[in-house]
Amino acid sequence: MEVATFGSGCFWCTEAVFQQLKGVNSVVSGYSGGHVENPSYEQVCTGKTGHAEVCQIEFDPKQISFEELLEIFFDTHDPTTLNRQGNDFGTQYRSVIFYHNEDQKQLAEKMKSDLEGKKTFKGPIVTEIAAFEKFYPAENYHQNYFRDNPNQGYCRYVIAPKVAKFKKVFKLKLDT
Repeated sequence: MEVATFGSGCFWCTEAVFQQLKGVNSVVSGYSGGHVENPSYEQVCTGKTGHAEVCQIEFDPKQISFEELLEIFFDTHDPTTLNRQGNDFGTQYRSVIFYHNEDQKQLAEKMKSDLEGKKTFKGPIVTEIAAFEKFYPAENYHQNYFRDNPNQGYCRYVIAPKVAKFKKVFKLKLDT
């Protein structure tokens, strides 16, 4: 198994997407990239801890590659909006790839560069690519949020449409 750590806005949305993939063993919502030890959700929400809401994804590279995960990462959020996804704004919602080794760093930089070269998005990609340091799992009530709360308002109006679009585009990669 290998590990990928991505921040693409609200971790509930990120988790809901990556949990559906063949080859993904686990997805844990949490915090990375900040300077406060063991931050709470409330602390991270202030934007003063430096952490981003992220998901740590354990995957089997024989079933799904890091490059495929990157493709899904870039396709399921807007990597051109600085510190914002939809109505969620602040540094904790930044687009970020925390690489775990040199291969991941090179693949992330190459994909970002390729997407910019192809002008895939209307604006420049602002996704941060940074070395992974520490990961702090979020509180239990944040884990499996979409699965456990499908009728909650944010889930119905924000996450469900994102997951539906994802399922259409990446149907061959779904864990059925």
